[in-house]
Amino acid sequence: MRGINTQTKKIRKKVFEEVARAAYKDGDSAAISHELEEIPYRITPSDVPIYRESIWRERAIAAERVRLAVGLSLRPLDRPVHVTEGFEDSNITEKYYEPPLMQVIPSACDMCEDNKVEVSNMCHGCVAHPCMEVCPKDAISMVNGYAFIDQEKCIKCGKCINICPYHAIIKRIRPCAEACGVDAIESDAHGRARINNEKCVSCGQCMASCPFGAIADKSQIFQMIHAIKQGGEVIAEIAPAFEGQFGPGITPAQIKSALKDCGFSDVYEVALGADIGAVSEAHHYVKEVVNGDLPFLLTSCCPAWSVLAKKYFPETIDSISQELTPMVATARSIKKKHPDAKVVFIGPCAAKKLEASRRTVRSDVDFVITFEELDAIFKAKNIDFNKYEKGRSMHDATGAGRGYAVAGGVSDAIKQCIDEYYPGTEVKIEHAEGLSDCRKMLLLAKAGKKNGCMIEGMGCPGGCVAGVGTILPIASAKAAVAKSVKESTEKIPPKDLLEIKLD
Repeated sequence: MRGINTQTKKIRKKVFEEVARAAYKDGDSAAISHELEEIPYRITPSDVPIYRESIWRERAIAAERVRLAVGLSLRPLDRPVHVTEGFEDSNITEKYYEPPLMQVIPSACDMCEDNKVEVSNMCHGCVAHPCMEVCPKDAISMVNGYAFIDQEKCIKCGKCINICPYHAIIKRIRPCAEACGVDAIESDAHGRARINNEKCVSCGQCMASCPFGAIADKSQIFQMIHAIKQGGEVIAEIAPAFEGQFGPGITPAQIKSALKDCGFSDVYEVALGADIGAVSEAHHYVKEVVNGDLPFLLTSCCPAWSVLAKKYFPETIDSISQELTPMVATARSIKKKHPDAKVVFIGPCAAKKLEASRRTVRSDVDFVITFEELDAIFKAKNIDFNKYEKGRSMHDATGAGRGYAVAGGVSDAIKQCIDEYYPGTEVKIEHAEGLSDCRKMLLLAKAGKKNGCMIEGMGCPGGCVAGVGTILPIASAKAAVAKSVKESTEKIPPKDLLEIKLD
């Protein structure tokens, strides 16, 4: 449902917008807390429900969204808790994070049936009833002239689904579970979705797929705005997938001006860090893989892919690239020049919030927000892009680095560098999109089927432009990035770019 402005997207944006508006307001902690308490009533302002069967449920769900938007955990179900309980702890100018990142809002979950084969009203009660004939467990009978499946006997083999001439037999799969590539979605005692955090890699695909908006991630916009208001140097680094996200014809120069009007001191392209990584991994692939020291190289800017490999395929850890992700490489470059600044990564990915919370990264990246959250901040600040001069204005990176935003872009950038630095070197590339396909690729690599390859994995099908924090339809986002790559003055980074990289 990414790229479609659904009701669930509108509600999320409205909550972020109201939280951002409250954060920018002057006032003491009590006044801001009161503003936050009012948000559910702004989402549902009258006694007529808009999205659910009652205003009480709508406001209860909105209240949980407010808590997540200020970094707090969901309220317990067994005792009364104010919307802003714990707010004092989160009302800070530093990153505030209580794991887990992805959470199911119980009051929003529709308790979708999962993994159930049943007969729909398309059944014609045909004389042949092939569904009965192919069922290996005799789970199908004719009841009142129509096929009926005994759920106690059914083993969900799918033979009846495939044989029905009217496509009348369907398999119900919970949307969030179907989207999860690591089987982390389970059910609680009431049939509501529950995330197994031991399995979850925080890609956010479940959040993007839930038609009830019952899964949400925690935000850092409140603390980030608080840091801006404090008056210190807060610098934005924006991921290359930003192209086209904030409206047709909106240029990088306009986005940079808008960010400065929101209080940021300066803006850098994360594609700079992508260039740094491409140069380094080009050398790494040739020296370690081509020369035979490593069987293959696992590369990506995707934290979900990295966590997947480390968690589920630990035996491949030596082949996982140790290069800094573009987010971290750019942040370190910024802090080399501005050691006292707070760095905010703005990108398409929820999993980056988790990456930035790791001990080794916390000092480099102070906050992470998504394009979706930034769009809400622009709305809260009444940003009018028409008043800004069009243009590129950001010239930190090359076309290769900007291409990281789409699936295949990482490996393509590295290959361009290898072709330039090591002419005649054969480069074997494989890439996978979506965690299910990534797991299959890693299985093949583990079995020795991908030796000599540079393997790129992306947790989101389509790459970063398909991240759960994006706004634009995926096809349009790909086209916008391709245009940016084509119009880049420099196509690939120079071989000596690594001199600016911090160890």
